[in-house]
Amino acid sequence: MSEVAGGARPREAIRSVALGVFDAIDVHPWVGAQLFREPWRPAMLEIIESIGGRLQALGVPPAAQFDSASALVHYILGVAGQNAANARVHAPDTDRSAFLASVAAQWEALDPAKYPFVRQMAAQLRDHDDRAQFLAGIDLILAGIGTVR
Repeated sequence: MSEVAGGARPREAIRSVALGVFDAIDVHPWVGAQLFREPWRPAMLEIIESIGGRLQALGVPPAAQFDSASALVHYILGVAGQNAANARVHAPDTDRSAFLASVAAQWEALDPAKYPFVRQMAAQLRDHDDRAQFLAGIDLILAGIGTVR
């Protein structure tokens, strides 16, 4: 974890650590479940320390550090784990673009009175980048954390 974030500024280091974990779980899907199963093990402690130390450097007050670190770590592991699980559900040769286009078409066909938001999101679903969306979530959480300083 320390190598992933190196000498980057705290916010960028958090993004780097998060993306490193995301990519590791993408390549090795079993990692996410293992981390959640035994959160006291060294790998999980490294993730928490990497995130927490950067939150301290951002000036997050001590009273908000536990909740802030928990929110980030749970988001990182949850989204990375879900992304890996989604990949395992489909055959390795599944065309991602075709699959997302199919789901988007299903969303667009939903009842507009009942699902106006889902229908609106269909176009973005079709072309979204999982890593970019993941980092957007990290940025949203960091923006929220920024309000407690």
